[in-house]
Amino acid sequence: MAHDHGHTKKIGWTIVLNLIITVSEYLGGIFSGSLALLSDAGHNLSDVLSLILGYLGERISHKKETKEHTFGFKRTEVFTALINALLLWGISVAIIIEAIKRFGGNQEISLGLMIGVGSIGLFGNVFSVMILNKEKNKNVNMRSAYLHLFYDAISAVGVILTAIIIYYTKFYALDIFVSIAISLMIFWGGVGVIKESLHIFMQGVPKGMLFDDVYQNIKEVRGVQSIHNLHVWSINSEESFLSCHVCIDGNVKRTDDLIKRITKLLREKYHVEHTAIQIEKDNICKAETEPAD
Repeated sequence: MAHDHGHTKKIGWTIVLNLIITVSEYLGGIFSGSLALLSDAGHNLSDVLSLILGYLGERISHKKETKEHTFGFKRTEVFTALINALLLWGISVAIIIEAIKRFGGNQEISLGLMIGVGSIGLFGNVFSVMILNKEKNKNVNMRSAYLHLFYDAISAVGVILTAIIIYYTKFYALDIFVSIAISLMIFWGGVGVIKESLHIFMQGVPKGMLFDDVYQNIKEVRGVQSIHNLHVWSINSEESFLSCHVCIDGNVKRTDDLIKRITKLLREKYHVEHTAIQIEKDNICKAETEPAD
């Protein structure tokens, strides 16, 4: 629990930091005339919303289960990650629309202000990435928040380089092209999180686990004759669940020992801590769930 408090505190610090960056880049974009800087401000705004949702998701997901919510609120983590990724998509589309509107125009840009504010954004985002670096693999929610900050650090580099190139070439349209590139990068950044979140919501087999392998490993446990109604799913990006009906052969005397052997296998090989294994005699078993082709 102390560790959970520690990483939610880290999210709190990154929220404050990114609020400062967002305001700075928005004002800098308005006064400098840079769409790339405004697009980075928009991305930072999505960072702030992402981090706030992530913070709430982490707090809510650790609430204890109730009689109405017997799994607790652990799936909140996945839900907030999905919202964060959809926010990335929305921001990127809005920036591309604005970029299209600016094509053909002759927008003057204050390059000094663009570089100065872009540098503030870069420093702030690199610092934020460092804060969350150790937390990024904890779950899909933290990974989503980390990706927001990581891609925004890259886009801040793009803003600074754009200003330098425009200074020497006077090619002001580059600002528009860079803003579109940033938007496409933002859009792609949300794809993986959305796919993983939807996979969990649809109760797909957990990442890194193959149904056929799980089936075969359980079947090879001494005392197991056949298996049916095998289901493997996740409630969030950390916890996997498994249920199945196991038909036993005539040599099994203590079914508790068989269940212990199966649960030990699942825990050690697949890190599955939550199982529901129903033991059946031969005359109850009507069908066997074969591995998928």
